[in-house]
Amino acid sequence: MTMFSPHSRARDWTRRGHVLPILIATALTAGAIALVLYLLWPTWGVNGSSLPERLPVSVGGTLFNAPTAAIRVKIQRHSGAQERIDLDFSFPSLEPAEAPGEGLKEAPRHANAELAGEATPPIDRIFLSIAANAGAPAPGMLVSSIYPRYLALNEVPVTDGLSMRAFRDGTPYGGEDLFHAATPEFTARCSRDAATPGMCLSQRRIDGADLTFRFPRGWLTQWRDVAGAIQRLTLELHGAR
Repeated sequence: MTMFSPHSRARDWTRRGHVLPILIATALTAGAIALVLYLLWPTWGVNGSSLPERLPVSVGGTLFNAPTAAIRVKIQRHSGAQERIDLDFSFPSLEPAEAPGEGLKEAPRHANAELAGEATPPIDRIFLSIAANAGAPAPGMLVSSIYPRYLALNEVPVTDGLSMRAFRDGTPYGGEDLFHAATPEFTARCSRDAATPGMCLSQRRIDGADLTFRFPRGWLTQWRDVAGAIQRLTLELHGAR
């Protein structure tokens, strides 16, 4: 007959006591790794059907009602306070550019000799970043007090009430132009076309948050539509209740 001494039973309990914490630690580590992989997984074409259509997001203490599918960074797709959110919308429809059900988009192709002669694909969306202003000058102050220090004297009419003044070379904004219209009020600072098409940014401040809209310079031929799109998105994100 096999006999088990008290010392043998004690050793068994000791072994079990060591194994249980190891198993718990392994499970917690695996869970943490799975969470990190989920947050870092690419979001292109992700179907957001499990999330609400819109999320209440507070940026700089200012509340926005953001379309979930338009939020470009997956880790930003949650309600509550955030330092910044990045969105994009198809133009001119202003539908979220990554609407659910679109499926995976074609991956961007890197430049090489075979693609050197191909034209750059046109941009068909308007990009929006909402960030806490963190004491930055208000957009109105930039236009009225800061930009004029660096602008050329001559103002050039462009089209349909839109005018342009170039920034002087050697200034912080050299190589860019400032476009302005009075009715409707519209201001955009734009880089010039070069190897890549020029891009414009138009800024607004709402309480503690700055809204920066980015779009191709070529859209200025229809600047009234762009100004209307900016106004509509601003109202849908913040004004509509």
